[in-house]
Amino acid sequence: MRLGVLDVGSNTVHLLVVDAHPGARPLPAHSHKAELRLAQLLDDSGAIGPDGIDRLIGVVHESLQAAEDKGVEEVLPFATSAVRDARNADDVLARVRAETGVELQVLTGAEEARLTFLAARRWFGWSAGKLLVLDIGGGSLEIAYGIDEEPDAAASLPLGAGRLTAGWLPGDPPAPDDVRALRRHVRTEIARTVGEFSRFGAPDHVVATSKTFKQLARIAGAARSAEGLYVQRELKRESLEGWVPRLSGMTEAERAELPGVSEGRAGQLLAGALVAEAALDLFGVERVEICPWALREGVILRRLDHMESA
Repeated sequence: MRLGVLDVGSNTVHLLVVDAHPGARPLPAHSHKAELRLAQLLDDSGAIGPDGIDRLIGVVHESLQAAEDKGVEEVLPFATSAVRDARNADDVLARVRAETGVELQVLTGAEEARLTFLAARRWFGWSAGKLLVLDIGGGSLEIAYGIDEEPDAAASLPLGAGRLTAGWLPGDPPAPDDVRALRRHVRTEIARTVGEFSRFGAPDHVVATSKTFKQLARIAGAARSAEGLYVQRELKRESLEGWVPRLSGMTEAERAELPGVSEGRAGQLLAGALVAEAALDLFGVERVEICPWALREGVILRRLDHMESA
């Protein structure tokens, strides 16, 4: 069947269309996305304003039309931290439902981490052993660890690249004092969770997903996306530590000129790099392998599993 996953994320609203059936690898057929940066549209009270809701509804309408045009049989709609953490989340969901007919499922941070872990486990297989999975989104950082398809530990921290950029790095380029303050904040937050994972022992394989990690790996020398999904890509902590001070001194326009960095993501790349550097350092990781699959694929795989069991 042809499935569509409608991901209302903190940076983008992304419709991924795949051809799938139980027991088979989902094959991407179409992608439709729009950058809304909901994580950066929150007002001082933490609510998504009327303009942001109107734009979200418009993009959902466009995504539904794209799904219809591509012959999608079922759309799986969900929202992550930007909607989850908004003070007026219930109002946002009600308006989307009333004006589009879409019932957005708001995932908890732990659900995000578990579904992303499932996708990474299916991609790398059982031979990867104990997996540690890191995912930096626009609104949150997800961490999961385990040896099965369900992680033994999963955590979600409010350390998304978009959220941190909006709240901590107002300058372009940012002031050194602001960068240092954000670095301290990020490391304090991550350090609080390390013990929850370290009690399970060292992982056999460390995996990173998300656009932020992919872009950081690309500027550090990883293969271009045009070279295909099956090219191994990794990010070394040593390379990342060399890039953080360089990114700190760049303007948003200068970052946008780096290989693999999109204009829409350039502004939040530094915050993402600070989170990535802190996570690798505090978890004692020298390198991470980039996984092409992440949350959207996890949602698809879970749906296919339910179909098969039914």
